[in-house]
Amino acid sequence: MTGLTESAGHVAQHDHGPRQGFFTDTSICIGCKACEVACKEWNRNPHDSDWELLGSSYDNTGGLGADTWRHVAFVEQDGERIEEARESGRRLVSLGMPTVRKDPEDLGDVDTTPPDTPDFRWLMSSDVCKHCTNAGCLDVCPTGALFRTEFGTVVVQEDICNGCGTCVAGCPFGVIERRKDGIAAPKTNRDFVPGEQAPTPNAGVAQKCTLCYDRLTDGQTPACAQACPTTSIKFGSHEELAKIARARVRELHRQGLAEARLYGANEKDGVGGTGSIFLLLDEPEVYGLPPDPRVATADLPRMFKRAGLAALGMLGAVALAFLGGRR
Repeated sequence: MTGLTESAGHVAQHDHGPRQGFFTDTSICIGCKACEVACKEWNRNPHDSDWELLGSSYDNTGGLGADTWRHVAFVEQDGERIEEARESGRRLVSLGMPTVRKDPEDLGDVDTTPPDTPDFRWLMSSDVCKHCTNAGCLDVCPTGALFRTEFGTVVVQEDICNGCGTCVAGCPFGVIERRKDGIAAPKTNRDFVPGEQAPTPNAGVAQKCTLCYDRLTDGQTPACAQACPTTSIKFGSHEELAKIARARVRELHRQGLAEARLYGANEKDGVGGTGSIFLLLDEPEVYGLPPDPRVATADLPRMFKRAGLAALGMLGAVALAFLGGRR
């Protein structure tokens, strides 16, 4: 395993070359699901729906899982909710959110009219594994099936995973999942024969986005970013993407979209920031994201320290009791 270094409380941190990641700009996502299709096709993931729309949305997959590593959410908002989102954004600005401070740039002829109607809008967002800086799934895996790559991403080694599911509980985003038994999956178009189906590969093994690790090692762009027609999904150096994301937030604020905010770009959050940064147009909960994600193993150093102090205290008490008894 390359690119690993020990860190207190977490089994591994990326320390090898520039970290790679995603910046997903939801403000220009059109909900085409090209990223979902490209991800499934490249990774040969089985279908996980009956191709029928859900009753709650123009969606048929519902969320991330073992068979869906990219998922596009559709959220309908009326005028009242739009204004609530903007008011929430204004409060963040007033608190001095560091990514949205005023830009001294001259606005010139920039159109400051928000692009949506006053009464209705769609929020569309392509969700994916966050590839956390402090990855709970990686911390708790008992077999070493998960590892940190030279690109700073977290990948499951299918031949080592024993399907215990410990990583599922360790993910604060609910991303990783075990592939279920008994699901039939059509073959990919590379070797598809009409009418035939193949058994689900690696049933019971934990699965999630690898950031197309096999493509990265060949110098290629991940399939989802390659397929995105609006460049809503951007791939590249994590450091550069963070700069692009902050500039994009400032641009949207100049256009009147006070609700624009970043998610996953704060290195001081409960997961140390994420490899997948998102630009949101409402609070994270609206997109099904936890507002304050925290890796389950973040408190281990403090817990071990307290346990050690408690053990020393107990030993001291036993020693005093023994000496007192002898007297």
